[in-house]
Amino acid sequence: MVAQMILLRSIATVGGFTLISRFLGFARDILIAAIMGAGPVADAFLVAFKLPNFFRRLFAEGAFSAAFVPLFTRHMSERGHDAARHFAQEVLSVLVVALLFFVTALQVAMPWIMYIFAPGFSDDPLRFDLAVSMAQITFPYLIFISVVSQLGGVLNALGKFAAAAATPIILNLCLIIALLGLSGFVETPGHALAWGVAAAGAAQFVWLVFACHQANFTLFLFRPRLTPRVKRLVKLMLPGAVGAGVVQINLLIDVVIASLLPIGSVSFLYFADRVNQLPLGVIGVAVGTALLPLLSRQLHDGADVDAMGSMNRASEFALLFTVPASVALMIIPEQIVAVLFERGAFGAAETKATAAALVAYSIGLPAYVMIKVLGPGFFAREDTVTPVKIAALCVAFNLVLNLLLMGPLLHVGIALATAMSAWVNVGFMVLVLRRRGHLILDARFKRVAPRLLLASAVMAVAVVLSKEQLVDLKVANALAPWQVLTAIIVVGLSVFAATAGFLGAARLSDIKRMLGRSSR
Repeated sequence: MVAQMILLRSIATVGGFTLISRFLGFARDILIAAIMGAGPVADAFLVAFKLPNFFRRLFAEGAFSAAFVPLFTRHMSERGHDAARHFAQEVLSVLVVALLFFVTALQVAMPWIMYIFAPGFSDDPLRFDLAVSMAQITFPYLIFISVVSQLGGVLNALGKFAAAAATPIILNLCLIIALLGLSGFVETPGHALAWGVAAAGAAQFVWLVFACHQANFTLFLFRPRLTPRVKRLVKLMLPGAVGAGVVQINLLIDVVIASLLPIGSVSFLYFADRVNQLPLGVIGVAVGTALLPLLSRQLHDGADVDAMGSMNRASEFALLFTVPASVALMIIPEQIVAVLFERGAFGAAETKATAAALVAYSIGLPAYVMIKVLGPGFFAREDTVTPVKIAALCVAFNLVLNLLLMGPLLHVGIALATAMSAWVNVGFMVLVLRRRGHLILDARFKRVAPRLLLASAVMAVAVVLSKEQLVDLKVANALAPWQVLTAIIVVGLSVFAATAGFLGAARLSDIKRMLGRSSR
């Protein structure tokens, strides 16, 4: 019980800061949609922003964290803080030098790289040149944010989640300030955003350096050396680059193929994914971040029963929020997109196209989050090879589906392929973990899961009925679009909460204990 409450408290801390960041992110995206719409400048910036973010999520937040946190936790448990600090400094020294070479090389080669990541732009010189110049500005962000990922991993292993969870807030603030303050002084608003990305990386780095100093865990650079411990990290990290980042690889494939489709396709997918990312980021990132260090400690201490309980509670908590969210996103996508983005250069046609992609993405929402939950079941045991085998299959599956669906469904087919491949990924991860005895669903999970599905079905009926009534009021000009959306959400949440409580799909006492401890 103590371990479960620690897990829930950590999830609440990370999720709370992530929720703030997501709302700021929506403010940022509302401005982007209003100022740039879904035209060539928006497409170019989103590709330029996607590239460093892809490598960040794939290596820094994916493979690197999955390999570093268990090793760092083991050093602390077996040898103490000083040994763990020395290991972290060895890794940091190699990481910084490697990143400097990597980023410099990619900036020089950016025109050729763009042919790979956005081949469709080659037929549009304006979008191609804009994407290249913006990507060269954004790429130094990768250096800072990768170091931020390591510093965040250190703090998470120390049980201090707040500072690292707050770093995305800094990114969104920097982008909003850049868009509003620099747009009149640079070539396009997209260039202003690109400079904002670079500045955000530096600001996030300074923030976490200060946080580590406050935690009495300041790190310094050594002369970089590939020590046996660093080599062990690299060995674990390389296969994990695909295993932990399969969703990101699939999303990048989406961008590559979307660049071949009509102008605006990249933007439609981006805005749809941003809405989908709210529950994914708040729940998925929070659960994965909190679960990995806890599982690592429990398995190191031989507490296999506690580790199994942590996996079950994390899965239960993830599904509690993502299943109803997925249902709601499939029922009211146009209302959500219209309220968030339909203004300025973003019109009704853009809303309809984005909403269609949102429906497809939301089908895979529970799967995206469960990948975050199941991944630590491998990474905490220092197994990064098995996930890469599963990931390779899923990436191939996604690519084939993309090619099959992009013709008849255009950008919607791309989103649908991503959702389907995520479910295939979850299925294989569950199968392997169960065969190894590392995932045994307990009685509580088996009792809660079907009741959760039933509560979501009841909520779906309520949302459909309320949507029909409230949309009629909007047509009659009795309600504004945001009022209609708010009312539908209130009805859905109320019905789901009441039904879930009545059926026993969620226990209010657990949530109260989680929130009570997270506030201390």
